[in-house]
Amino acid sequence: MINAEKGKFLAIHTHSPLITPVILSGGAGSRLWPLSTQTKPKQFHALAGAVTMFGQTLKRVAADQAAQFGAPVVICGLSHFGPVSEELARENVTDATIVLEPKPRNTAPALAVAALIQAERDPEALMLVLPADHVIARPENLHQACLNACAAALDGRIVTFAVTPTAPETGYGYIKSGEALGEGVFAVEAFREKPDLATAEAYLADGHYAWNAGIFFFKASAFLAELELYAPEVLVAAREALAQGRRDEGCVFLDEAAFVKAPSISVDYAVMEPTDRAAVVPVDMGWNDVGSFLTLWDLAEKDANANVSQGPTALFDTQGCLVRSEETPVALIGVEDLVVIATAQGILVMHKDRAQDVRLAADAFKAKS
Repeated sequence: MINAEKGKFLAIHTHSPLITPVILSGGAGSRLWPLSTQTKPKQFHALAGAVTMFGQTLKRVAADQAAQFGAPVVICGLSHFGPVSEELARENVTDATIVLEPKPRNTAPALAVAALIQAERDPEALMLVLPADHVIARPENLHQACLNACAAALDGRIVTFAVTPTAPETGYGYIKSGEALGEGVFAVEAFREKPDLATAEAYLADGHYAWNAGIFFFKASAFLAELELYAPEVLVAAREALAQGRRDEGCVFLDEAAFVKAPSISVDYAVMEPTDRAAVVPVDMGWNDVGSFLTLWDLAEKDANANVSQGPTALFDTQGCLVRSEETPVALIGVEDLVVIATAQGILVMHKDRAQDVRLAADAFKAKS
């Protein structure tokens, strides 16, 4: 006889093929300096709740979800091996494969390596690619979207997930849906990466474009085939880096000399724009890439004066401000709409309207962070 809990688990996974989560943990989150730095980027901070963003990502692909997730593959830089290991241990994930990049080469080479590793195990297996530093407030909707997209992915489609735009953002890719391929799944009529402002405004007015959330779903074999067609130099470098690297107790150390031969290119440019196998699933999952301090202010619970504060702070006659301090006492008096961040790595003071300019400070102090 099957006990109630096991019976529930089996019922959940009856219609779901095994999905390997691939967690991308690269980048420095420079628009959140000095909170996010090269040594401790934003995914290792608890920016939207009590759990770090990396921890939240692990939780949404745990084994007890509506979609059947297997052991994750985590891709990160050598310098982040320690924090990644700590995150996996904290969430009691003991079966992960950690792929260590000797140098950052963007997402296409990283996913090429992940797909090659998965192809060794099962080339027809499904892979769900997730950035480690995004907020997804309604993960159950993402799980259902994966279930809806399984048939398309098994048929060789490279599936991406779309979010309804709320502003003419120039930092996101835009997707236009075409013909229906199944329940909630559509062919991609157009895929446009990071348009200028005028183009983004036109997309928003059109009403048929959605933001690309940077989450992808595909068979290992299908993705490798598209790389062979559209970015063969990426695939060659990934193969060499994997073949000439070493593996040790669940870790894959890529060969540096081979890996740096790969062009530094995103999967959006390398595959998603040129391919005719792209599919899109619109999903209302409460997605946010937490790309600026203004976003943090938007997401957080505010006091009666629309302020958000954390740490040793004191606010007087102050409105609409975001204030975070790790140790240093910070007081604001008679100001509005400021961002004040104080950490051991530095202090940032700016107007909220300049949230996209934080990279200026991050670049200025890069060597010290």
